[in-house]
Amino acid sequence: MKKIAILQSNYIPWKGYFDLIASVDEFVLYDDMQYTRRDWRNRNQIKTPQGVQWLTVPVVVKGKYHQKIRETEIDGTSWAQAHWKTLSQNYRRAPHFDEVASWLEPLYLNTHQTHISALNLQFIEAICHFLKIGTRIRSSSEFYLNEGKTERLAGICQQAGAQVYVSGPSAREYMDETVFQQMGMGVSWFDYTGYGEYPQLWGPFTHHVTILDLLFNCGREARHHMRFVQP
Repeated sequence: MKKIAILQSNYIPWKGYFDLIASVDEFVLYDDMQYTRRDWRNRNQIKTPQGVQWLTVPVVVKGKYHQKIRETEIDGTSWAQAHWKTLSQNYRRAPHFDEVASWLEPLYLNTHQTHISALNLQFIEAICHFLKIGTRIRSSSEFYLNEGKTERLAGICQQAGAQVYVSGPSAREYMDETVFQQMGMGVSWFDYTGYGEYPQLWGPFTHHVTILDLLFNCGREARHHMRFVQP
């Protein structure tokens, strides 16, 4: 039973995003959707001694233009060095900082990506490699996109030869499961609850930060704090 998940690309996403990737055979970055401001597309959170802090990649948003995620350009290059400096300052005391920095720092300091979607993919693939997640990752631009929210998702799954679509819980508000059933596919709802705590720097524990927090603190043992990544 081939399983597929489809999500918009996020900047250095939280651990649940990677657990969803690990739970399926194929993962599609849904980057033909409209870019949304103040969202996870170009920013995420880290922990600091002063509390949670945002890391935001500056992007060019062209007014009211219906701008797709994959069309959204990064504004300048100075952000990359600033982000790495912030990560270094706040995680250098973490037990596995050096191990993770050996492959993460070059991604920041040598990046030549000009679009947020391509940048996100680069980080997602590198993190998957570190966690040994072998799921195939594709882009929605590789598929013909039907009209309609549910029809578009079901069409991608059908073209990819999936029997099961694994969806995040928030899609229950708009998704029509009967569309999948009519195409001979099932729908499975992913559950993001039930994560345990792990050793974390700086104050009260929080799950809702970038997965880099988990990697810096736990290294390759991060797999033991996730549900679908093989230990």
